[in-house]
Amino acid sequence: MIRKIINPDRSTWADLAKRPVKDLEELEPGIKQTFRLVQELGDEALLQLAEKYDGVRPAQLLASAEELAAAENQISTELQAAIRQAYSNINLFHARQSEEMQPVETMPGVVCWRKSVAIQKVGLYIPGGTAPLFSTLLMLGVPAKLAGCEDIILCTPPAKDGSIHPAILYTANLLGITRIVKAGGAQAVAAMAFGTESVPAVGKIFGPGNQYVTVAKQLVSRAGVAIDMPAGPSEVLVMADEAANPAFVAADLLSQAEHGADSQVVLLTASEEFVDAVTVEVEKQLAQLPREVFATQALQNSIAIVLPDTEQMLAFSNLYAPEHLILAVQDFESIAKGVVNAGSVFLGNYTPESAGDYASGTNHTLPTNGYARAYSGVSLDSFVKKITFQHITPTGLQNLGKTVEVMAEAEGLQAHKNAVSIRLKQINNV
Repeated sequence: MIRKIINPDRSTWADLAKRPVKDLEELEPGIKQTFRLVQELGDEALLQLAEKYDGVRPAQLLASAEELAAAENQISTELQAAIRQAYSNINLFHARQSEEMQPVETMPGVVCWRKSVAIQKVGLYIPGGTAPLFSTLLMLGVPAKLAGCEDIILCTPPAKDGSIHPAILYTANLLGITRIVKAGGAQAVAAMAFGTESVPAVGKIFGPGNQYVTVAKQLVSRAGVAIDMPAGPSEVLVMADEAANPAFVAADLLSQAEHGADSQVVLLTASEEFVDAVTVEVEKQLAQLPREVFATQALQNSIAIVLPDTEQMLAFSNLYAPEHLILAVQDFESIAKGVVNAGSVFLGNYTPESAGDYASGTNHTLPTNGYARAYSGVSLDSFVKKITFQHITPTGLQNLGKTVEVMAEAEGLQAHKNAVSIRLKQINNV
């Protein structure tokens, strides 16, 4: 169960903030072999590897229009309504992220501006194994569509009968994504990175996956294909005081622990009694979970730390830089102002992390493993490039030219200076 640590010395915090270490380098040779096979055989490699790893050779690699149309009748109207509501909220939140920068005249005759341009081809990887993550399709597909990406490729592994989970197909249909590839694992990443007969090579790959997908994404990023972010197992840190509800906190911890055996959950509180109360609730709720085995294994990696006050809790949280941070504390508004490292923050007793996972509107594709110190979660910006423009009039170059000439000469770059000087001579009729 969760390991309890009482008032640890600050010198030990860095060690406590470390995630469970997993050496994934040993996977690289096999993944590189998969890459070579996909590059050599294209679609045929994807079909062979689906048979090997998913237990089925799909009759066709791409989902058909008929399969897409049939999905609506294969999920309940209640689930359809939930997906549509989540879509609406996520769409509204991400649409507000659009920004149009007004041109800036940095000095008379020198105008600069920036424009957001969609990445033309993007690839979305959606796991379909132990949990078909149609919610992740919403989180990636909505901003991709809003950004104006011309070609959106969806890869997801087939079930044993060669089908794709109907909730994934229904969500894809709602988003207007029609190129759906029945491929999972490292082979799907390879197809999107290098291209096959049916899968165009993309500029950027998004989406979570198992350790093979994670390593495959890291490998293609070295080959010049962009990825959303370095990603690892899911995690949550809950900061709780006397105003928190032990049952709520236990449920939040378990909601992350059930993701997988390598997930990690952390509880920070000033009360040892509160840790004990949460532990009782965790054991009670754990026994009722269908994914009890996964959650139990994840809890072996997890810790509850008792610290003297919220100031120290906040300091530890910022050091840990959690993917998800829940502030189940009375004064959450003032404490939230001090948060500098977190993927997404959930305020108060009635804001469960699972709301952000599904339907509140924020994105659930977030940096893990401490990457929240430097990375943001997926947003509309993730699907666009920011291109700068400038226009200089003859008067503008007269105003700016001397500055550029002096700087270029100081750096010993005479051709840079000349590019300005030759123009100034013409402008000044010299």
